[in-house]
Amino acid sequence: MSRDKVVATAAEAVADVAAGSSVAVGGFGLAGIPWFLIEALLEQGAGDLTVVSNNCGVDGAGLGLLLERRRISRVVASYVGENKEFARQYLSGELTVELTPQGTLAERLRAGGAGIGAFYTPTGVGTLVAEGGLPWRHHPDGTVAVASPPKEVRSFHGREMVLEESIVTDVALVRAAVADRAGNCVFHAAARNFNPAAAMAGRLTVVEAERVVEVGGIGPDEVHLPGVFVQRVVPLTPEQAARKGIEQRTTRGERPDAGEEVRRALDA
Repeated sequence: MSRDKVVATAAEAVADVAAGSSVAVGGFGLAGIPWFLIEALLEQGAGDLTVVSNNCGVDGAGLGLLLERRRISRVVASYVGENKEFARQYLSGELTVELTPQGTLAERLRAGGAGIGAFYTPTGVGTLVAEGGLPWRHHPDGTVAVASPPKEVRSFHGREMVLEESIVTDVALVRAAVADRAGNCVFHAAARNFNPAAAMAGRLTVVEAERVVEVGGIGPDEVHLPGVFVQRVVPLTPEQAARKGIEQRTTRGERPDAGEEVRRALDA
């Protein structure tokens, strides 16, 4: 069997994603999201999607594009800020939202990829996360239509913990800094936060890679995600690879004498 998993285009890579699919999407905010796979899925037309992601993009970018076109019916996420359309759909009863603590979400994805059915964690004990009652879906008048069910709580080592089920999705879309033709991946900085876990959770995992190298071009100790979890790799052009974003860019002007202060400190 050939180890070459490279697919020519993002459109080809997501062509068989069916309506009603569950899709894990990597990235943290807008950092490290698979921009071109999301846009290809938008053009492909699949709807009624369940999306599992740290957040659901922002207005006009990332997963926010799928939201605006009503392609997403359910979201499992840990953060819902920066997206007014997300809030509007959720509060008006158009969207089902399962809020999950961020670390728990990451572990649910990782556990799903590792073949673990569920795990116990102290996060959420004593809150609606464990006791149930979190609004998953609203009626149009704002009242709660569907609420989260209570979860099992047990004591381990003298500490109460709540049972959380792992997540396995039909598809995973992620972005890597470097991938080889066998699907081994390296992620850069904040892009490593959710991309490996999302990739592990997918039965079909598609990676858009800023740079694709031959097998052996990534050292064994450099691999963040083994190729066994990846089925398709889409190489980006240099122009596409340069496309990156952040929700809110805040900078501070450098003081004119800052460099001199550093030099003096080093010489001291």
